[in-house]
Amino acid sequence: MEYDERLARFRRGHLNPFNKAEEEPRGDKDPLHNEMKPDSFQSELRFHPTDRVMDLGLAEDHFSRPVGSFIASDIEHLKQAIEDCKRLILELPEHSEKQKDTVVKLIHLRLKLQELKDPDEDEPNMRVLLEHRFYKEKSKSVKQTCDKCSAIIWGLIQTWYTCTGGIPNEARQCDYTGQYYCSNCHWNDMAVIPARVIHNWEFESRKVCRSSMRYLSLMMSRPVLKLKEINPLLFNFVEELVEIRKLRQDILLMKPYFITCKEAMEARLLLQLQERQHFVENDEMYSLQDLIDISNGRLSASLTEIHTTFAKHIKLDCERCQAKGFVCELCKEGDVLFPFDSHTTVCHNCSAVFHRDCYYDNSTTCPKCARMSERKQPVVPLVSRE
Repeated sequence: MEYDERLARFRRGHLNPFNKAEEEPRGDKDPLHNEMKPDSFQSELRFHPTDRVMDLGLAEDHFSRPVGSFIASDIEHLKQAIEDCKRLILELPEHSEKQKDTVVKLIHLRLKLQELKDPDEDEPNMRVLLEHRFYKEKSKSVKQTCDKCSAIIWGLIQTWYTCTGGIPNEARQCDYTGQYYCSNCHWNDMAVIPARVIHNWEFESRKVCRSSMRYLSLMMSRPVLKLKEINPLLFNFVEELVEIRKLRQDILLMKPYFITCKEAMEARLLLQLQERQHFVENDEMYSLQDLIDISNGRLSASLTEIHTTFAKHIKLDCERCQAKGFVCELCKEGDVLFPFDSHTTVCHNCSAVFHRDCYYDNSTTCPKCARMSERKQPVVPLVSRE
């Protein structure tokens, strides 16, 4: 049987799925269709392997196939297809539908070429990540810093890669790190910057990169800011900070009453500050969320309410806590005093409580401290004259 006749029978029995124009209706009147038998036809194809490749339609034009089902025999054919696609774009009218479809096909062909080509064959020191080309650098005597963590790279023991280019896009600056990032690493997320809050008391949200956004979200409620050391002058300009510091100091003075009070432990009064546990541990550390709540007035309102509840328990509700009050030993007048009262002063040595006016008007030392020093003096035995 001649090759042309076998080829015609094959094409009538197995239409090329990429060429819809060649599809014709098949009927029983077609003698070639009635005579065709799959078994006999496949046995004949075994003697012509090269012809079978052409019969399967692999020699068809690349641009007549759907983009999603593109198949390339090798990289060279793919490169040739890209060049033909470029030429076709130049020949087509500008902004036409065919030109747009061809541009889409060209992008798809380039992506296929990038997937098929192994970068290690020609450039073993190159890595492709998110369409950026990173080249391995050799050790140098100059200092190199990492754009991710800002740490120094040690050239003799560490390897680093330099990006030589990617998709052209806008370089976006992170207001937290001060560095520039691409659109894949910087999504224009907005966040409050701790440095602007501490030094300028500024709470306007700024654009940050993705890594800074995750870090700031993680550290938002953690008490890691010691304002007294970072910027102590901030308390001179922000009255709300002075008020919050006084409330925290009073709560620390109330804490010993609650620890030794059975009713307070059963009522779990200290758990009212469980969201801000550091408030019952010290009066120096702040979290970024604390500063934000101070600026909008939320923290002052909630902390004042808790302070009132604590003071009411100690001074009015609990007799045991009332019995632990103080009497001013300087004037020996007035009501029972507590260290967290606004008109009292606490001795730094013995923790005795006095009226503020009495303490500063008195030129002598603390009476309690004087008694304690007398007790520490050794007793001199009386010597008999005999």
